[in-house]
Amino acid sequence: MRYMMLIYNQETESASPEEMQKTTAEHWALVEEATRLGIFRGAEPLEPTATTTTVRIEDGKAMLTDGPFAETKEQLAGYYILDCKGLDEALAWAIRIPAGRGATTGCVEVRPIREVRKPPRDWNDPESSQA
Repeated sequence: MRYMMLIYNQETESASPEEMQKTTAEHWALVEEATRLGIFRGAEPLEPTATTTTVRIEDGKAMLTDGPFAETKEQLAGYYILDCKGLDEALAWAIRIPAGRGATTGCVEVRPIREVRKPPRDWNDPESSQA
C-alpha cells in the first residue's frame, strides 16, 4: 500500500547553513535507500505558504485567497510517497524523515493513499469495461 508522509514545520524558524546542509543530506539518504529498496514513489519540498493560493467555491463562484486555508503553528513543507507493506513499515520510515529545519521541530503525518480505479469509459453504460 502506498503511504503519503506529509512533513510539517515552522516556516518562521531559521536554521544555520550547516543545519540545512545536514537536513538535506538526511533527506537524500532516505530517498536513496527507499529507491534502492524499490518502495520510493515520490518526494518533494513545497514553496513557502506565502506563495499559496486557496480556492473555494461559494455559490458556484470561485473565491481565491492568498495563503493557506488556516492559520497554524506548523505549515505543510513537503511530502514523501512510499509503497510500504503496512502501517508499521510506513511509521518506521516516517520516524526517519527530518521533520523540520535542522530536524528539531515539526512533525510527519502518515496517511494511506486510497487506490482509485478508472471510471468506465462510458459513465452512462454500467456494462462498460473498466480501463
